[in-house]
Amino acid sequence: MIKTVSQKMGIKENSSALFVNAEKEVLASINLPNLDIHEKIEQELDYIHLFVITQKEFIDYFPKLKKHLKPKGMLWVSWPKGGKIGTDLNIKSVIKLGYDFGLVESTCLSINSIWSGLKFTHPKKGKIYNNSFGKLKEVFE
Repeated sequence: MIKTVSQKMGIKENSSALFVNAEKEVLASINLPNLDIHEKIEQELDYIHLFVITQKEFIDYFPKLKKHLKPKGMLWVSWPKGGKIGTDLNIKSVIKLGYDFGLVESTCLSINSIWSGLKFTHPKKGKIYNNSFGKLKEVFE
């Protein structure tokens, strides 16, 4: 059986979700299950998906969104792959920025022909994260 992008991403039906800067065509390619989609952030959410083109956008949005991520939630960041659309992001810079703000990466995949996606979650207590692209600035015990 071929998995949809949303299944590869681990998106669970009826999850509370928020999309930032997402184009309808991109969301269609994810093949989303039924979700409780929020228009603004008023609570903690299960699934947040941020689409950015520049490091500045990442830095502007990511820490605000992180504050509203449930302890077991996931914050996906998507950026144009291969320098498309004039991006200054790549997997190395996305990982570094995520770690700078205290989240750790796990899964990377292709959303469609333009967008890549990287899943961030809260670090697990007691686990040591070794990543050559980023270092956690906080110690989690």
